[in-house]
Amino acid sequence: MTDEIRLLALSAALGFAHIMAASTAGLAQRGSLAWAAGNRESEGEVTGAAARLKRASANFFETFPLFAALVLAAAVSGRQGGAVAWGAQLYFWARLLYLPIYGFGIPWIRTLVWGVAIVGIAFVFAGLFGWAGPGAP
Repeated sequence: MTDEIRLLALSAALGFAHIMAASTAGLAQRGSLAWAAGNRESEGEVTGAAARLKRASANFFETFPLFAALVLAAAVSGRQGGAVAWGAQLYFWARLLYLPIYGFGIPWIRTLVWGVAIVGIAFVFAGLFGWAGPGAP
């Protein structure tokens, strides 16, 4: 398994962590397993950290499909390493930091970390089309 595919799998696990964090925080705020088991017709909005974790989860699932598609395209076309590897590293580690940063409500750092993840996606895209990556001749 290549590093890029490993980071893709770890990113998928991170997606699960996003779901669990948002769900757990939302359930704690709503305070009832009956709500979770119900049909949620009167869901109500969460606030505070629960709302931030819900938005962080939604944001993750906006970027993850792009990242996954590009990493898989790079793997199929034999373009691993270089910019693709850098991009996968940037994406994964930034997204790992993003969840707690957003959950704790740290605004400027959150935006910076989101930007790093986007740069990671751009690196994977560029590597797919032949860019060797930072420091390459």
